[in-house]
Amino acid sequence: MRLRKNTDLLDEAEAVLIADVSDALAHPARVKIYQYIMECNKDMVPVCNGDLVEAFDYSQATISQHVKKLIKADLVQMKKVDKKSMYYANIGKLSQYLSATRKFNTFGR
Repeated sequence: MRLRKNTDLLDEAEAVLIADVSDALAHPARVKIYQYIMECNKDMVPVCNGDLVEAFDYSQATISQHVKKLIKADLVQMKKVDKKSMYYANIGKLSQYLSATRKFNTFGR
């Protein structure tokens, strides 16, 4: 008897995606910062580090560390404009993450 490969299981790339994005979103401040960037981008408002410092009660250094983690997970992309770093939410990465987590949740099937 031959066993079929279970296609409902996560592949390696999906498992890594879930781990990386979950790690980036594991801090409440990063969740709030990411949501803020998404909302600003939705309204076509550019976001820089100074905007985040103004919006949240964190130092510039703390904001930078949190954003760095979001960039590493590819949830946020950075573009240099003059001397400022502008941040943009990568909605595609969030969509991939949500799709992989739905596949991960086998109990709902």
